[in-house]
Amino acid sequence: MTEHHPSRKHPFLFPDDFGRQHTELLCGSYQRFTGKPLLALAAGACSTILFNASFALVSHGTQADPVFNFANQTALELFEMTWDDFTALPSRKSAEAANRAERARLLARVSQHGYIDDYAGVRISSSGRRFLIEDAVVWNVIDDRGAYHGQAAVFDKWSYL
Repeated sequence: MTEHHPSRKHPFLFPDDFGRQHTELLCGSYQRFTGKPLLALAAGACSTILFNASFALVSHGTQADPVFNFANQTALELFEMTWDDFTALPSRKSAEAANRAERARLLARVSQHGYIDDYAGVRISSSGRRFLIEDAVVWNVIDDRGAYHGQAAVFDKWSYL
């Protein structure tokens, strides 16, 4: 397993061009729902910038028990996980058991409205460190043909508890 160095920013190469395609999907669906760009960049330019951004960005897939399929470096640092560990984690496990019902209500609200821009909630890292996320945008990841690919969240405000 790769050792994680939280303080070291580095370029990240995604396997099989996943990063470019998935970040374009995240950027496109974010703009469709919010009317604002996630990044003000030309198409094809956002993969490395999103991975190394100062805000946290995560997404999960469409499984019955959705599993994370993306986290940028900031999110990996917050959750104290490697890419391989994070992308094997069911997203419900990012919240403590006591907060999972609240998380489920959030995701249902996103499913119904397409996105929300006022999410706040407590998450937990792999070491048990708790942090409060504030003013997160959570949205359905939809491609330009309307196919559903999961949900994503972006936030730049958090505090350790």
